[in-house]
Amino acid sequence: MGGLPPPVQNYTSHGMAAAIRSAMLDRPFDLVHLDSIHLCSYIELIRSLSPDARIVLDWHNIESELMSRYGTNSHSPLRSVYAHETARRLRRLENKLLRDCSGHVVCSDREHDELLRRVPEARVAVIENGVDTQHFRPAPRGRERNRIVFVGQMAYHANADAAVWFAKTIWPALRDRFPHLQFAIVGSDPTPAVRALGGQDGIEVTGTVPDVLPYYQNAFTSVVPLQTGGGTRLKILEAMAAGAPVISTPLGAEGLRVGDGVHFLCAGTTPESWLAGFKRLSDDAERAELMANARALVCREYDWQIIGERLAATYEEWVGSNSRRSSIQ
Repeated sequence: MGGLPPPVQNYTSHGMAAAIRSAMLDRPFDLVHLDSIHLCSYIELIRSLSPDARIVLDWHNIESELMSRYGTNSHSPLRSVYAHETARRLRRLENKLLRDCSGHVVCSDREHDELLRRVPEARVAVIENGVDTQHFRPAPRGRERNRIVFVGQMAYHANADAAVWFAKTIWPALRDRFPHLQFAIVGSDPTPAVRALGGQDGIEVTGTVPDVLPYYQNAFTSVVPLQTGGGTRLKILEAMAAGAPVISTPLGAEGLRVGDGVHFLCAGTTPESWLAGFKRLSDDAERAELMANARALVCREYDWQIIGERLAATYEEWVGSNSRRSSIQ
């Protein structure tokens, strides 16, 4: 019932305040990076300790948008009411932070445009999510690929809901058409609903695994059947880097600079749309072209080294700027 949205309250603690105070007490900082809106309750403390520091907010998602989508897709009336009220509070706080902070980092052009639509004077830079392309590499050719994989943290509602939806709505038709394929749900802390899918008609639920790379390398395809959520999906970049062709819903691929039929295949909410994608991947030449295009894109645009250089250059420019909210191209 307090003024702050619950997600922010959940990340506010005396221990974190003490840690910040200890880290900042004896030296000034040029820039402080807050890794999401959830930490904004410490801004006043940071400014009291280092008044000249530029405070930059990293937006992994537009949290109000994420919460609103969750409310719209929830089957529980109480959860829906909670989510929409929390989304309203988050949006109000986000708009204040867009005006108050020195700069903002988002993962996609879409999010950049949305934040500037709200507060045109905000300083917003696009620094995409990325992938370690040296680790996530394609396997040597010749491996048998008979597994569909869906990778994600399975306690997260968007991933858990997507896994259950795909298993119940899409998988039966795929299994009937491609009986040799197996479906692996790969990710930590699966919910009871996700765990219950294990052992059913070719479905494997792995739980935590040491490394997701072998699952990508042995995959016929990596599926991203998300119906809700926000931000951009590391799982798509990882799959593309590792040589696993991706079939995703439009929302799953949201925010990434990928083309349908060029870097991935887009599928909707019907079994027929997914079947069409699987049939296209059965063509060796089309499959190889899609994989090559995807790997080249990730290495060119989404490698962590490239993204780190972009972030460093952005922060150097912001620190050197005389204006807290001057325009950056």
